Amino acid sequence: MTDDAQQAFRFDCGATWLNLLATRGQAFGARPVERVATPERLGEWLERSELSPVRPPDEADLRRARELREILRPLALATVAEEPPPAAALAALERFLSATPDPVRLVPGDRLRREPPATTAAALVRIARQAVDHLAGPERHALAVCPEHDCRGVFVNAGGRRRWCPSSACASRGRVRALRERRRVGE
Repeated sequence: MTDDAQQAFRFDCGATWLNLLATRGQAFGARPVERVATPERLGEWLERSELSPVRPPDEADLRRARELREILRPLALATVAEEPPPAAALAALERFLSATPDPVRLVPGDRLRREPPATTAAALVRIARQAVDHLAGPERHALAVCPEHDCRGVFVNAGGRRRWCPSSACASRGRVRALRERRRVGE
């Protein structure tokens, strides 16, 4: 896989908060891929997620975005595994949500829109709220985890038919491994 392909943002996981988790590829592998390496890349990701803050992200915002991502990851994995949420991650998420108020204000226009977040922190709180709603509501049953040991990406699998995350690399590796195993057993 080319470096550009590895650095490309993923917007195919089924929800903005899941796409945030995908900003760190191969998170459980020996060489994780950081897709939001700079405040500018975080700003680009937020823009493509329709969450551009009024003020562009800075280094502190970048640290906060990565912190939220790594708070949400164990909560998502525990939810899919139907295990209790890790206490430390739950407490961290509660602190995260209470740190920045972001009231809902609608903007008139050609479609229903929310007022843009004033800060990156407010944008991240919106993402955290979406995650809580997803993880605590009935939509949690549609979540799945990629079985690839280095990925373990969480994604929406509404029909229950997907075996791997939407990454073609994971599906290809999984299929090749399954074929090799079938051939080995068939010998």
